[in-house]
Amino acid sequence: MNTLREKFYQLSGYSAGVCVVMIMIIILAQVIGRLLGFIIPSAEDVSGYALAASTFFGLAYTLHNGGHVRVTLVIQKLSGRARQIQELIVLIFSFGLACFMTFYCFQMVWESYVFEEVSHGYIPIPIWIPQSSVAIGLLALNIALLDSLIAVIRKQKPAYQHQEDESSLEEL
Repeated sequence: MNTLREKFYQLSGYSAGVCVVMIMIIILAQVIGRLLGFIIPSAEDVSGYALAASTFFGLAYTLHNGGHVRVTLVIQKLSGRARQIQELIVLIFSFGLACFMTFYCFQMVWESYVFEEVSHGYIPIPIWIPQSSVAIGLLALNIALLDSLIAVIRKQKPAYQHQEDESSLEEL
């Protein structure tokens, strides 16, 4: 099961990376196109959608690998039971907030699909397509938060904490 979860988080990270490469290709094509006298229609729209997708696809991977910014000044002073309670409270709150956001993102995608909303650029892109990447990225974050929450409930260290511990050892 661990390898399946690891592959899921890697897929989320790779998806974010593919979106960043897509942004680079679009912008490069647009620069070359301007030099040669033609434009890439809706390049700004598509690169903006790819930026949103890369941000949200990267959330689960970044959380799992301990890359999210966490204020550990107080957390480092806690140990044992106090730290576990603090982690549990933060993860419950984070998971609840992420579930709330995910629900409404999927609802927004559904409404955009039903009402057939499209972008206002040169190419009318159905808005539900780029919105789906945000909703899927948030769903992946929910899974990563739930994974960490279950680890804390089982009195284990969440994956991000292993990364934090390793980085604090490297500083010494």
